[in-house]
Amino acid sequence: MAIIGIDLGTTNSLACVWRNNKAELIPNALGEYITPSVVSVKDDEILVGRLAKERLITHPQDSVAAFKRDMGTAKQYTLGNKTFKPEELSSFILRQLIEDAKTYLQEDIEEVIISVPAYFNDDQRWATKTAGALAQVKVERIINEPSAAALAQHIHDDGEDKTFLIIDFGGGTLDISVVDAFDNVIEIAAVAGDNHLGGEDFNTVIAEAFLREHGLYATDISVQEKAMLMKQAEISKRKLSEQDEVNMKVRIHDTLLSMKLTNQQLILLGNSILTRMEGPLKQALKDAGDDIGDIDDIILVGGSCKMPVVQHYIEYLTKHTVTMHLDPDKAIAYGCGTAAGIKERNQEIKDMLLSDICPFTLGTAIYPDGLKDAIMSPLIERNSVLPCSRESLYTTIHDQQEVIDFEIYQGEHYHAEDNLLLGNLEVKVPPNKKGKEIVKVRLTYDINGILEVDAFVISTRQSFHKMILSKNNRMSEAEIKQKLQELKELKIHPREKERNRLLLARGERMFLELVKEERQMVADLMRYFEQVLESQNERAIDHAYHEVSRRLDSIEGDGDTTTIPRYFQA
Repeated sequence: MAIIGIDLGTTNSLACVWRNNKAELIPNALGEYITPSVVSVKDDEILVGRLAKERLITHPQDSVAAFKRDMGTAKQYTLGNKTFKPEELSSFILRQLIEDAKTYLQEDIEEVIISVPAYFNDDQRWATKTAGALAQVKVERIINEPSAAALAQHIHDDGEDKTFLIIDFGGGTLDISVVDAFDNVIEIAAVAGDNHLGGEDFNTVIAEAFLREHGLYATDISVQEKAMLMKQAEISKRKLSEQDEVNMKVRIHDTLLSMKLTNQQLILLGNSILTRMEGPLKQALKDAGDDIGDIDDIILVGGSCKMPVVQHYIEYLTKHTVTMHLDPDKAIAYGCGTAAGIKERNQEIKDMLLSDICPFTLGTAIYPDGLKDAIMSPLIERNSVLPCSRESLYTTIHDQQEVIDFEIYQGEHYHAEDNLLLGNLEVKVPPNKKGKEIVKVRLTYDINGILEVDAFVISTRQSFHKMILSKNNRMSEAEIKQKLQELKELKIHPREKERNRLLLARGERMFLELVKEERQMVADLMRYFEQVLESQNERAIDHAYHEVSRRLDSIEGDGDTTTIPRYFQA
């Protein structure tokens, strides 16, 4: 029974295990380490990863991506005639990665450590654990993404003492952390971030610019055309990581439209995205009590950090040269795998200590004299090292008051109602004049996200205790059991057929995108491949797979497609 780590990302997800004295990425059925965080439904079958991503264009009503952004909310997605919550969709990704791990490791998976953005609130973290429950795997530990990245970097640096600034800019979230690494200790000093800022936002501004260029509005194009537009926006963004200029082409209303895009133009288009990075950067340094001169190394994590415009902006803000010792797409996964090794007590790393922090302030609502609205009384301040326990004294505010209702909030706002309500604890006190009855309240928060509140009435010496479990958009144990029963009717697509099905889905998507001669070429290729599949001759299928893949690559890459071999002809 193995413990694995999973980087459950907005755009892509990866699995990793600690073995043979190192963190080792786990390949999926296609032999790839990166699985797109995309889900599609076909009849009663769940498709995950690259196969589902191809269907974003051909079957947009049945497919969805970037649902991580809605974790912990009441948002629901309708795919075909079925409705799913974000945590259900995430569970499909987890199930696929766990199946891949079982196949690769040739053993069952006992437990999974999942990474989340450091700035995820309690509801979002709980939704992530619920996804694990729906995937029928134990998820005791949630690890902050920057913590995982710091762990991977510290292992890479052979334990060298350093203070890192880790900038984790993924598909949908931004986390900035100050991390102290020394001996066998990884200590998170401060985190700040934005849960709604990431590379997907660049895709959006590129797509919007394309529509403006051609005098179009989003309402003017079909769902499939929008899917093709977003796909080409992402491709153009990725190409600009390797070249200075791209020519973005999208077929809309049966006309092939194009737009030239340079990195310089992308800076202007994405200016509002880039400037939103500055606030969290300053906040993290301030909370850590550091300035930029105290930082030994800046570590970039997350696929969006590969973008030159992002790298140059970070260098402009920090006056530091940025480094990418580890692949930004894989650094968090390596850290998750290392954390799994620590949990398993592997000899090489069992003495490593990974401390984490509370990203948000935890406190209770109070009503000072003269104020009608409750304000926040912090007990555990943000960036407190976990586990953490803090207490404070509170008094009654009315004469003859018999109950104090302590509402527990998470957040940084002055007005309590502007923060996230996690739960409450009712404490009985003897009737007395206001201010005479005193209650000592203690909040305790552990590294697994468990929050407990204890109250002690001074006059009666009576104690009250409660584990705070917010009911905000959370599934109960009964709901999880019911949902598991419903999900049994849905089948995850079999691994052994994924390669061939992906090729067919790719051909279907290209047929939709192309016209005239190229469309006919794709049709001929797909008809040929389907005929070979019907033969059930594995050797012929393998040969045809590679030939058809090469030809599709050539068509998509504007290569030489004029000559198609005889066996591809109708």
